[in-house]
Amino acid sequence: MKNQTAIIVGGASGLGLTTAKLMISHGATRIGLIDRNEELLASSATALRALGAEVATAVADISKSETAHRGFNEIAGTLGRIHVLVNSAAIYPRRPILEITDEEWDLENAINVKGTYHMMVAAVLHMRQHVNAPAVTGRIVNVTSVDAFKAHPQNAHYAATKAAVVSLTKSFAQECAKDQILVNSVAPAGFATDRAKELGFLPELAKASALGRAAEPAEMAEWIVMMASSRNTYATGENVVVSGGYIYV
Repeated sequence: MKNQTAIIVGGASGLGLTTAKLMISHGATRIGLIDRNEELLASSATALRALGAEVATAVADISKSETAHRGFNEIAGTLGRIHVLVNSAAIYPRRPILEITDEEWDLENAINVKGTYHMMVAAVLHMRQHVNAPAVTGRIVNVTSVDAFKAHPQNAHYAATKAAVVSLTKSFAQECAKDQILVNSVAPAGFATDRAKELGFLPELAKASALGRAAEPAEMAEWIVMMASSRNTYATGENVVVSGGYIYV
């Protein structure tokens, strides 16, 4: 990640913020954070600057094309060329399969699918201006989930959106190959975020895992950074499952 510039969507907390810190430790010098929580963005930006990075932030509703693109372009206007986009923003409202409302379906799709799509389009339009074939022009990494590959009657709408993001990843990879933009996704099993601890499913997940434990956010961030880094020169359209033996795809 040496001298690279990355934008992380959903980067004000959780896996996104953990990924930003890891990128800086691997040499990234400029980090952009997009989130809807202005207060968290400010505190997270301060923490990242203390690690030595130049940081720009944007508050954006990624479910709408106009505001998503504006957020991306504001950061690019401040930081310059963007080499990496990480889409880690998502919502996870658990609901039994027979009880999901239209409003919940719409919100899941708006953030998890449309939001990811809008940010990918914004990144591609920007990255295409810097094509340097045969060198890699840019890298996009989407955070999906093992739920895209297994039955999930307690959260079917979330699982469906993550399956959609896997599909989007593959389609964008084909479309962007000519521009040397690599597009991949990382699919974690549940890991020990504050939200996961609050929902209480981690002990069950640990029992189902071959390793007998849930992952820490930093363990998932390692895979995101790997796919986003200059070490990845050939993988595109791939989905890397990181589940500790919870599921094999």
